[in-house]
Amino acid sequence: MMGAKAITSPSTSLCLAQQHSGVSNAIVNSPFYQVSRCGPASCTSCCHSRWPPFRESTCSRLFYILLHVGASAVCCLLLSRTVVEKIWGKGHGIQMPSWVCAHLFGHSDCPVLSGSGAVYRVCAGTATFHLLQAVLLVHLHSPTSPRAQLHNSFWLLKLLFLVGLCAVAFCIPDEHLFPAWHYIGICGGFAFILLQLVLITAFAHSWNKSWETGAAHNCSWFLAVLLATLGFYSTAGVGAVLLFRHYTHPAGCLLNKMLLSLHLCFCGLLSFLSMAPCICLKQTRSGLLQASIISCYIMYLTFSALSSRPPDIVILQGQNHTLCLPGLNNIGPQTPDTSLAVLSASIMYACVLFACNEASYLAEVFGPLWIIKVYSFEFQKPSLCFCCPKTVEPEEGPKGRAARPSYQETTPTPPVQAQHLSYSYSAFHFVFFLASLYVMVTLTNWFSYEGAELEKTFTKGSWATFWVKVASCWTCVLLYLGLLLASSLGSSNKLGFP
Repeated sequence: MMGAKAITSPSTSLCLAQQHSGVSNAIVNSPFYQVSRCGPASCTSCCHSRWPPFRESTCSRLFYILLHVGASAVCCLLLSRTVVEKIWGKGHGIQMPSWVCAHLFGHSDCPVLSGSGAVYRVCAGTATFHLLQAVLLVHLHSPTSPRAQLHNSFWLLKLLFLVGLCAVAFCIPDEHLFPAWHYIGICGGFAFILLQLVLITAFAHSWNKSWETGAAHNCSWFLAVLLATLGFYSTAGVGAVLLFRHYTHPAGCLLNKMLLSLHLCFCGLLSFLSMAPCICLKQTRSGLLQASIISCYIMYLTFSALSSRPPDIVILQGQNHTLCLPGLNNIGPQTPDTSLAVLSASIMYACVLFACNEASYLAEVFGPLWIIKVYSFEFQKPSLCFCCPKTVEPEEGPKGRAARPSYQETTPTPPVQAQHLSYSYSAFHFVFFLASLYVMVTLTNWFSYEGAELEKTFTKGSWATFWVKVASCWTCVLLYLGLLLASSLGSSNKLGFP
């Protein structure tokens, strides 16, 4: 595969040293040292004592995910008016003490420590934290490099540094923070959406190529392709029926009806083009499996958009009624149903974590141009691990070895394999930088961040969020159409299996 690297599992130097020496160091094994990592030890040593062994890269990635989840949870708590009122007891938010404002800013006009301003500041700290590490870890290719310890160690110091960045952000006045950081967040949020769309189309493309390769020669793989395709189309169809039932009403919701009909037409068009003879001539592995995956994702984006829009208000039987949202389509007492909105937000955050991990892996395997090379990748044999392609180093045959005299021939020794990163550390942090900006603008309703509240996000919605998600859906359709209609990017490399 062009531009791909062989990925091997990195070894942990601390664990090897302890196994060979047989001497336990009281300082290394102390609980404080295991938590702080104020030294060269990796996070795997603290996992080995209580849980099954983790690879160093996997354990570090888990810690960073927990940090991001924790920061996002703090943002939700600070944005919730209910939580702020119960804990602080004031409806206008948490205020910084006046003497602190006078010391820092020279006046008593303090920034509010809750609401959209708090979300902007916490996300500014997390985004800066990941961006700095992305810059410091660029062009890192070996887990034994001293710079790799910056990613895998010093956890207490990094936690304190992250908290310090957030604290510094709270000391920035609103007039200096919002104008510039708002536009940075918008650009970063759109960049992260585009990255997600590239990943989902590459995911569908790789899945289809891998299994269609096996379906051409094996009935078992053909049955797997058939069942998976029927499963995704069934999920998309059931989702469309539920959306028509809960997000439309005979007395209104014209926009919802038009949007659902349009997106169903998109699904049919993509499915037809995936099997069109002119497409199959250029892409022999094109099939309905990838179209079914994209159709299912289109229905999810439609659901996410409809659950984010404000309801319609119509006059029924002489009374005003709100429609177009679950729980608001029946005449009588109306209570907004937030369960579906919470479900949509949970799926969205799961997609965020998937994008951060998958993009960093593909960046290490394919290099900086992974967004292009991942589409030209070809499987020689089918595999269940289609989302994580790996290459096998070509075996040395008789032609590949230099001729040696008979007296110089010795017993071959196993070659020492060079250690490579299992994923790109720099790309991992850069994608988390974009993810922090995406979470920030999503929680604060994108363009209308003034007065944003968590409860309003789940019960009243926002037109800005609605149209951003609709535009994401249309961009996904255009990206997949471009993938189908574009000519081959060049000769594809074959994946070798032993």
